[in-house]
Parts: sequence; structure tokens; C-alpha cells
Amino acid sequence: MDAKTITKSNLPSRHVTVGPQRAPHRSYYYAMGLTSQQIQQPFVGVATCWNEAAPCNIALMRQAQAVKKGVAAASGTPREFCTITVTDGIAMGHQGMKSSLVSREVIADSVELTMRGHCYDALVGIAGCDKSLPGMMMAMCRLNVPSIFIYGGSILPGTFRGQPVTIQDVFEAVGRHSVGDMSDADLDELEHVACPSAGACGAQFTANTMATVSEAIGLALPYSAGAPAPYEIRDAFCMTAGEQVMDLIAKNIRPRDIVTLEALENAATVVAASGGSTNAALHLPAMAHECGIKFDLFDVAEIFKKTPYIGDLKPGGRYVAKDLFEVGGIPLLMKTLLEHGYLHGDCITVTGRTIAQNMESVKWNPDQDVILPANKPLTKTGGVVGLRGNLAPDGAIVKVAGMETLKFTGPARCFDSEELAFEAVRNRDYKEGEVLVIRYEGPKGGPGMREMLATTAALYGQGMGDKVALITDGRFSGATRGFCIGHVGPEAAVGGPIGLLKDGDVITLDAVEGEISVALSDEELSQRAKAWKPRGTDYNSGCIWKYAQTVGSAVNGAVTHPGGEAETSCYADI
Repeated sequence: MDAKTITKSNLPSRHVTVGPQRAPHRSYYYAMGLTSQQIQQPFVGVATCWNEAAPCNIALMRQAQAVKKGVAAASGTPREFCTITVTDGIAMGHQGMKSSLVSREVIADSVELTMRGHCYDALVGIAGCDKSLPGMMMAMCRLNVPSIFIYGGSILPGTFRGQPVTIQDVFEAVGRHSVGDMSDADLDELEHVACPSAGACGAQFTANTMATVSEAIGLALPYSAGAPAPYEIRDAFCMTAGEQVMDLIAKNIRPRDIVTLEALENAATVVAASGGSTNAALHLPAMAHECGIKFDLFDVAEIFKKTPYIGDLKPGGRYVAKDLFEVGGIPLLMKTLLEHGYLHGDCITVTGRTIAQNMESVKWNPDQDVILPANKPLTKTGGVVGLRGNLAPDGAIVKVAGMETLKFTGPARCFDSEELAFEAVRNRDYKEGEVLVIRYEGPKGGPGMREMLATTAALYGQGMGDKVALITDGRFSGATRGFCIGHVGPEAAVGGPIGLLKDGDVITLDAVEGEISVALSDEELSQRAKAWKPRGTDYNSGCIWKYAQTVGSAVNGAVTHPGGEAETSCYADI
């Protein structure tokens, strides 16, 4: 069966378009200009996270029009809709960041509700910023209708006095400015030139990390996730995706056929190999959860432990996403990993072919140094490492790409919010050798598990990035560098050990052995736990309160519902 001969006998849209009883429903479609033929065709939801919040989202609506052309060309009927985005770069460093991780759930939920409410048969989802990528892919896995993911593309690098710059340089410049190492005029000039186009942050931060995941896991077309947002080739990828999703309907290839345990392991592999964001250790378990697959932080960490670090990408390296695309894109990274046995080649993808089949025509590019061969890595272990110990029984995560010091021991300096920590850093009210502890910022305690980029970037800008360590039950941006450990669990808000620390407690961090511990006996920790009392929150109503009531631990992806394992029926089969 090809796209032109698809019948609606088993498709969700039959419930709103077929039979005399659906005459009222069809009348609405006639009101929007659809023809009888278009109403008889499969309905494809074309979802974007377009908004005017930030450059990562601003180009998505244009790309949606190209997707719609592709769907129509393949005898489908596209139905465009938008969902929200919270853009981390603007939410960062204040209370707005509490909305960020919550938005991942709202994106997945709103796409689910739109698809369910209107009985669409397939989904093409276009996303541009950190949480919108996993949110859109989670919705695909949850609905399990034929789906293709499209990344909106990365921003072009800026130029500051002849040197390439990214948003990371601006955040770190705030720290330099605070210690008198950068003038007001220089900071003003830098902020004007750092972000010269539409697109998501250009280095291997969370957006580009999850874009890399989308290809490696098989939900995106090869090469599509690497092209920068301003490049016209993005429209060609989008139109092809619109055509291809119709082929997936015809062949009944669904997200859960694609997102298997092996595919999740492939995704974790490319994160580690590219020096990607620690946030992937939160999002991959959440995507697995939607499919009913157990794949938690420790499973991710096991993959990280045995994966070579081969992508010389910022923030730990030298290059940005544009550079990677122009020397061969994400398939170049995947090709060398596959050739050296680090990927499962038999995983099916949205092309209808396997990873190995997609890679057959990919040629290694010897005239570049963005990606190294997997047998000649930058380092033998991955760019991200999982940790565990008496300070984090449920695990923690650290990005080691580009780090020279992989072990750190020092006294704790405790802060019960990011604001208190940032104020201390801004005023240089801390000491070299300390381990700064930011707690009550976890999924439930934040609520919302904020990222700490403002604080870590300020430390680096002050020249202290490698002289102190930082741990939190919150998260770190993909742009964070230095000895910064996030996702410490259990979180402080539920009585985790991080909430029991006192100033001066000696903490040991070891990214070689995977250790995060405090020099306290079990008896002492037990006594402190008995004296511990839960903290209150300012969020006692609204969406963030609602999130805090249902969110689970970071080790399982900070998810808010029982997931695929609890399903008795799937939307795709209604």
C-alpha cells in the first residue's frame, strides 16, 4: 500500500470524517476551505513550538509551511497547530526558570490533547529550544501514531573582534564584568553580536544535544538536525519529512517501533560521544517512560561510561553545530561510532531503513577535525559521567568534556536557592577549594528543577571555574562547564542527603570512579534526617504547584504520569 491508496478504516480520523453521523464534523472542515478529497485523506498534525520568545523558535512557522507542502504532495491533509515553548536562555537566572522543565510536560500534554481531540492520524513535530525537543518526541512516543521529528536548526555563531562567540561567552562575560575584567562598553558590544540569526544556541548545549538524539534514535531524517536555522536546505528537509510521514502511515511504522531499548542506547551513545548536555540523562528516561521501557539515569550512565568522547564541540571543545553540519553532519559522528561497534545498526528509523542502511552511503571525511575517529578519541570515556554515593543514592550526573580535573575534595558551602548562591558568587563571598551546594532546586522542591548557568558562568568568568566545584539537585545548562554536578538525588525536598549537609562537611567528587560522597557516617546522616523538616514553597497554586504534586525523581526522568507501561490502550489504535 502506498500513500495514495491509504484507507481510513483503521486510522483515528475516521471518527471525525467518515459516515453520515460525521456530517457536522465535516462541515467545519468545509468552512476552512477543505475539499471532499482532502477530508477523505489521512490527517497529519503539523505541530510547532513557534513563538516570539527567542530566536530558537522564530523560524519554525516558516518550516511548518514546507512540511505541509510535503504532506499535501503525498496525498495527505496537513493540520497545523502550535504549542508553547519556554526558552531557557531568557528564563535563566531568575524565577522564570522554574517554568522550563514544567514546559516539557505541558508541550507533550498539549500535543497529545490536540491530536486526541481532533483524531489526527500522524504527526510531524517541529521544535527549536531545549525542553521543546524532548517534549515533542515524548508526545510522539505517547501517541504512537506515525511521526517524524524536525529540529528547527541552530543559530549561526557571532563574531566579536574577529573571534567566534556564542551565548555562552555572554553569560561568562557577566562574571568577567563583575570582577572588572570587562568594561560596560565591551559587554554591550558583545551582547549585540553574539546571536546574529534565528536558531537555537549553536554549541552542543541541550538543544543541539537533543537534536543529535533525534537522528540517533531514528525519529528524524538523516542530516536534518544539523542544518542551521537560516539555511534554505531546511525547507527541503521539512518538505521531505511531510512526504515521508505519509509513507510511514502506509507502512504502519510507529514511534514505538523506532524507540526501542537499543535505540535509546544509541541515543545515549551519541550524547556521550559528542560531549552533550547532562540534560539528556533526564530526557532519555522520560522518552523511554512514554514507551513503557525502563531506562533510567544509571542505564544512561552505563552507556556514558563505555563511550569514547570524539566530538570537539563547544562548550568543552572548539566547534559549533554549523561546523559539524558542514563537514558531514550527525551521520559523520554516527558512522564512526557504528564502524567501531558503539551503535546498534539494526534499529529501524523514520526512513523505513535501519541505522546501518542509512549509514551505507556516508563517507568518512578525513579533512576535518570536528569529529575524531572512534578509535582515536579525545578521551576514552564519554563526555558525560554518572556518579553515585552516600550523597546521591539515586545518582547524579556531570559533564566532563574538556575538563582537566576529574577529582575534587573540599568543604561544603550550602545555599538553599540559586539566588542565594548567585549573590555569593557575584560578591565573591566564597573560597577557592569549596564545594558550593545549591539545594531545594529539584523537580519537586524547586519546583521545576532549574538550571544554574548564571551561577556557573559567573564562576568561570571570575576565573574560578576550575577552583571550586558545584553540586545541585537542580540541573545545569548544556552550556555549563567546570566541575558541576546536577540531578543529585534524592532531592533535598524529599529529605535526600543533599538537604542534610552543613557548611564544612567534606565532600569528595570523583568523575573517574563515579563517586559523590560526604565524609559522614550512616549514623550521623540518620540523626540529621530525624531532625530535618520539609521546607515550604511560594508556589501553592497554578501550573507549577500542579507539577510539584505529580512529578517523580530525576533518576527516572522527572516524569508526571504512569507512562506506557500502565497503558491498557494506545491512542493510535482507537
